[in-house]
Amino acid sequence: MSDSLAKTVLVERRADGVAFVTLNRPALHNAFNEAMIAALTDAVAALGREEGVRALVLRAEGKSFSAGADLDWMKRMAAYGPEENLADARALARLMRALNDCPKPTIARVQGAAFGGGVGLVACCDMAVAAEGAQFCLSEVRLGLIPAVISPYVIAAMGARAARRWFLTAERFDAAEALRNGLLHQVTPPDGLDAAVEAWLARLGEGAPGAQAEAKALIFAVAGHPLSEALEEDTARRIARRRAAPEGREGVAAFLEKRAPVWGV
Repeated sequence: MSDSLAKTVLVERRADGVAFVTLNRPALHNAFNEAMIAALTDAVAALGREEGVRALVLRAEGKSFSAGADLDWMKRMAAYGPEENLADARALARLMRALNDCPKPTIARVQGAAFGGGVGLVACCDMAVAAEGAQFCLSEVRLGLIPAVISPYVIAAMGARAARRWFLTAERFDAAEALRNGLLHQVTPPDGLDAAVEAWLARLGEGAPGAQAEAKALIFAVAGHPLSEALEEDTARRIARRRAAPEGREGVAAFLEKRAPVWGV
């Protein structure tokens, strides 16, 4: 990753295996442009592959989580031809897919505004906590656009019924409404955000990292698929593999011996 790209996204690692990925355009409310999309995609993909990383926290500098598309970027997009527009849209789609499919547990820490693609980032994370004053908006239709590449993840988080309202009206909604609609898992006072994240990280640290990655893959394999013999067989094979794996053996042994398990990282 070049220095120019790296400045838009900061990555910090802790000794306990937690990686913090920080959107770093606070003066522009962490709005997306090509550089931020590329930097964030690279960072998430690399951390997902990195041994020793146990969990990833997505956060932002400044007053806002992400205000969506950068105005200068939108002006450039308006002048793009069909092929350039498609390539640009595919880059954003790759970012959302990389975050959604990251094998490590992911947590979104949200303050201020999360608009457009910012809502997509929240929906792609496994867990999301926001400050009470956070505001959300899927504002695309006001610009004659649609929330296309983020839609699979937002609909998976909020459900089709809620999406039919928020996609069509482009209303702003607060953190309490986001919690009711499934986009968030927790809402805290602004000074409680970090404590909430640390509580989740502590709980995640109790689980086996390989099992967490496979549990996440299991959700993707099962969600939306009808019950069938093939699905039944697939789930049976998955648990059989885990029982025979070192983590499974260690976890069961630790439980029977009434001790804390020791996970390899």
